[in-house]
Parts: sequence; C-alpha cells; structure tokens
Amino acid sequence: MLKRLSTDTINTLLIIGVILLIVEIAFFNGGLIFSVLFSSFLIYLGWKKYPVLWRKICFWIGVISLVLTVLSMIAVRFLIIAAIILFIRNYFKSRKDPIQIKPEIIDYYEEVPNQQEPVLRQKFFGDQSTPDHSYQWQDINIHGGFGDRVIDLSQTVLPHDEAVISIRHLVGNLIIYVPYEVDVSIHHSAVIGRANIFQYQKSQVLNQIVSYRTPDYDTKKPRVKIITSLLSGDIEVKRV
Repeated sequence: MLKRLSTDTINTLLIIGVILLIVEIAFFNGGLIFSVLFSSFLIYLGWKKYPVLWRKICFWIGVISLVLTVLSMIAVRFLIIAAIILFIRNYFKSRKDPIQIKPEIIDYYEEVPNQQEPVLRQKFFGDQSTPDHSYQWQDINIHGGFGDRVIDLSQTVLPHDEAVISIRHLVGNLIIYVPYEVDVSIHHSAVIGRANIFQYQKSQVLNQIVSYRTPDYDTKKPRVKIITSLLSGDIEVKRV
C-alpha cells in the first residue's frame, strides 16, 4: 500500500495528525499528557523488576492504560480512519492497475552497512530554496521541520576541494540540482519516502540508508558530499 501512496499524501496526513494532537491537548484534553506520563511510569516501574508479581501487574496496567489513552486521541482516530480509507481506495485501484515488478539495474550504488548570510536558514515550517540568482557558496548544515527544501548548485561556484550539504528534516521533500561537471557522494536515510538520484530510483525507502557515489568522486574536483536524514519525504537529485 505504501508504494502506491505519494509521499506528499503521507506528509499531509502526518501534519494534520500533529495539528489535531496539538489542538486536542491545548483545548479539549489537557489531562492527556498526565495520563501518558502516568502510564509510562507504571510501565517503567513494572519493567524494571518484571519477575516480581506486583511489578508485573503495574506493567500490564500501564500498557493497557497507555493503549486506551492513545486510541482515545482524536489525532490517532483520524490516522486510523484515513489509513482504512486509503487502504480500501488503493485496493480497488490495484484491481484495475496491478503493480508491475521489474528488476532494478543500479550503477555505482552501494548499501551502507558501512560573518556571512547563510544560504539556507534554520526554519521549522514552510518551504525554502537557495537564491534563484548567483550566490556565494557556503557549506549547508541545517535542521528543518515541515516543508520542502530546494538547493540549486548551478547558481554558485563550488570550492576547489569539497562542498558539504547536511540536512536533517522531519517532513518534506528535498530537491538538489547538481551541475554535470560536479561529482557527488550521497548518504541518505529516511523512515518513509522515495529516492531518485540521477539514474538510480528507489520507489520505497522504509527505515533504510541509501548511498550513492559517482565513479570519479575520489579523484576529480569539484565535488560535493550530501548527507540527508528525513522522517518522511522524498529525495531527488538531478543534473542541470
């Protein structure tokens, strides 16, 4: 089902869920936090010395109380109903348009076990992009919350050694435009999302790490190292 859902749809549902949770806590159910904390305390108390009978009782009372508290949240009910509706919709859609499975051919791909104005600012809400005119390059190291981030490297002159882009983001898509003459190393992790890196495409990234490196990255310059981390969102790296 997740393969058929666009990341924008998932992100929209998550944002609505967070907003409903904040509204519920602020205006309708102020005791919710206390209930969650009390249930968590009982679970911790029981788990610490679980073999003792009274601690087992505390643990399971805490678990049941926490589950009931979570299920009573408006945000959780909304997400459950939305998931059911999406599941039914995608089920009937799959009957008409079945998924075609094709082998992937991956080049240069490796799973990893193994006082100036900043180009981008720390911004929790909203989209953000590099300037649409020429700008002086500075390494990017930012945290984000909700919204898309667009970085265009064709509008700047990269340093002779190595440029670094490091982005840690919650919900939103990352789009990076890289000139043809620049070699790239990418280290991307996501809980939910998709990856589209030049000719390599991964239609489903679920709590995974994706690494990609152009063949001449170690020997040629200029080059850029991209390190990204997303809770939910797509990463797209294109040549311009």
